[in-house]
This record gives sequence, C-alpha cells and structure tokens, in this order.
Amino acid sequence: MTPALNPIPFWFLRHGETDWNAQGLSQGRTDIPLNAIGVMQAARAAEAMRGRGIATIVASPLERALRTAEAVAEMLSLPVATDADLQEVAFGEQEGQPMGDWYDDWIEGRYTPAGGETFAGLLARGVAAVNRATALPGPVLVVAHGALFRALRLALGHEPNVRTPNALPTLCTPPAGGGAWDVSPVALPPLPA
Repeated sequence: MTPALNPIPFWFLRHGETDWNAQGLSQGRTDIPLNAIGVMQAARAAEAMRGRGIATIVASPLERALRTAEAVAEMLSLPVATDADLQEVAFGEQEGQPMGDWYDDWIEGRYTPAGGETFAGLLARGVAAVNRATALPGPVLVVAHGALFRALRLALGHEPNVRTPNALPTLCTPPAGGGAWDVSPVALPPLPA
C-alpha cells in the first residue's frame, strides 16, 4: 500500500544541474556540487518563487539540493531547514554509472542495486519527510532530488518513472474529491546564453 501524503499543497524543487547530471550518471548519495548551469538554474528558480508566499523551505542536506534551496532562501529572506530523509536514494553500485534502464525493475521491487536502497524504502521515507515539512507553516517548498520525486509521484497518484527537470518549481495540490494530485510546473524563461 502506498503511504499517504498529508492533503496539504506544497512546492517541490529538484536541485540544479550537476556535472554528473549533464553526463547522464546516477548520483544517488554521492555529494556532487552544482555546476555553472546548475547555479544559474537555481537563481532562475529563486526568481520564479518570488511572490508565491513561501513560508518554509525544507531541503535535502546534500550539497546540490542545499545550494539550490539557499538560492531561493536568499531571494525570499527565509532560513533553510534540512531533513536527512529528503536525501537522494542510495543507488549503491550504480552510483557514478550511466543511467540505465533498470528503473522500472527497481520501482516494481524486482531489482535493487547492490548496496542500494529499495524503491519502497525511498517512498516511505520521502512521504514521511514531506509530511513533516507540510506540518510546518505553509506554503512549504521542498528542495530535493529526482529519484525521490519519482517516489513522490507515485504517492501523488502519477506514473513514477518520469524524469523531473532540474530546478523546475512544481506546485503539488491535493485533489478536492480523491484521485491524483495536480502537479503543475512553473513556466520558466530560458537561461541566458
């Protein structure tokens, strides 16, 4: 059974780009920093979050997510809280390897990389972390990772194996009468050349 999210709207923001993202490598818990594009993406996301009433920012403590959260926090004059359960999934032996086509098997529970975390484990801790965040004054912005949002997508009632773009603010709103949540990304201008 899929764990349930608190029926409270929240914003989700995946971290900006890293060199490993650009190279198509699985990062997992490996603490790769933002690259120059990722820094620009974080600044663009911060600008997009102005005027949206964000009251609380909770982030993964991994550097790529924390720096992205700090860019938004600086723009909004807010502190950043961290929650270790928002860290990216531990991909074990797949970390640093090219992204493979094993995600479907991992999501279905048929495969877990050696030394890695199950999708069910990621789902349980991700939902618990978002529920802790949405219990804080809102609107809340959660800044975390791509695989973690795949798990959250399942809890939101959507197909989980969908890649979330880097640094794209997304509003997640519970349905009025049951069913899937509304997942609405913000339209962002292109990055400067």
